[in-house]
Amino acid sequence: MNKKILTIALALALPLSVAAYPGGKHGDDADGYHAQRIERLTKELDLTADQQTQLEQIFKDQAEKREALRQETHQRMQTVLTPEQVTKFEEMKKNRHETWQKRHHIGKGQPRVDQMQE
Repeated sequence: MNKKILTIALALALPLSVAAYPGGKHGDDADGYHAQRIERLTKELDLTADQQTQLEQIFKDQAEKREALRQETHQRMQTVLTPEQVTKFEEMKKNRHETWQKRHHIGKGQPRVDQMQE
């Protein structure tokens, strides 16, 4: 029973985590986000301390795999693209990131979306 609930919770939570944190390095933000997720799941599912610890490890493993895949993809792309295309791609990535930051009110002294009060 508990495994089914955990599986369903993870299946529902994972797509949201990807949407909330598109690729890239997040440092402490990712740790804070994982802590918030575990806190929310603990409240909603009445998780035990052991379950919380297990979920922390699952989320940590997921983040490490996602970062490794991102790096591998970047390296493989560089073997396919010309140097000019790599430069243009990096610029596109930078612009996309800046647009995302503006949309989510990040930077220049403005609070992040997750820090804003409703």
